[in-house]
Amino acid sequence: MPRARETAVYTHGHHASVLRSHTWRTAANSAAYLLGSLKPHMRILDIGCGPGTITADLAELVPDGHVTGVDHAPGILEQARATAQARGLTNVDFAVADVHALEYPDDTFCVVHAHQVLQHVGDPVQALREMHRVTKPGGFIAVRDADYAAMTWYPAVPGLDDWLDLYERVARANGGEPDAGRRLKAWARAAGLRDITATSATWTFATPEERAWWSGLWADRTLASSYAERAVQGGHATEERLRAVSEAWRDWGRREDGWFGVLHGEILCRKEA
Repeated sequence: MPRARETAVYTHGHHASVLRSHTWRTAANSAAYLLGSLKPHMRILDIGCGPGTITADLAELVPDGHVTGVDHAPGILEQARATAQARGLTNVDFAVADVHALEYPDDTFCVVHAHQVLQHVGDPVQALREMHRVTKPGGFIAVRDADYAAMTWYPAVPGLDDWLDLYERVARANGGEPDAGRRLKAWARAAGLRDITATSATWTFATPEERAWWSGLWADRTLASSYAERAVQGGHATEERLRAVSEAWRDWGRREDGWFGVLHGEILCRKEA
């Protein structure tokens, strides 16, 4: 029987407002729970690598090993290759892949890593089965996802409640699960994984610079990204409503008391030796 393939639509796309966030991500701020398990010789698969900033960090951390970054969107891989080339990395390569049906043999990688991926896929349990399949015995499956319903902020700008409701409806209509962080352990157990360490971590945006950056990228994303197009085309919002949500983000960003917390669920699973 053929393995299931991708069925969900990636909500965000790769508009410049989205890539401002993706290129900010590093192994330190997005994969700290994994770093203590890395060894210099390891072979790593980085799923949903996007522009490759985390991938490049992982390659630097395994100088005697190799990292393969894969993404479902072919276009973003040129930027990922440029990221690695600019840092002089020779132990990294990139390819197109579908996490539901990875084209690698069993027991290939020491670590299979996915950051902000399972919230966007049609079958996260099947994705985890595939990640487990291509991991070597004794190796690690490492997954981290945000949990939108657990995000919190101050002050209570009313339009941000509207943003959260709208985003969750658009993401689910696209076939994803925006509250993935809380579900990672359950999905891993359903996939047959047993040696699971479940943790959580946050991103916090509170300084004037952080507020301006975070609010600005979401204000722009709300109007100009694939998410905005799908919100209108799917009948979830009018352009007027999107403009109101975008302005709510800018309003929050101007508040001197502004604070925003993003909760992430994390799982580090060791494959049976």
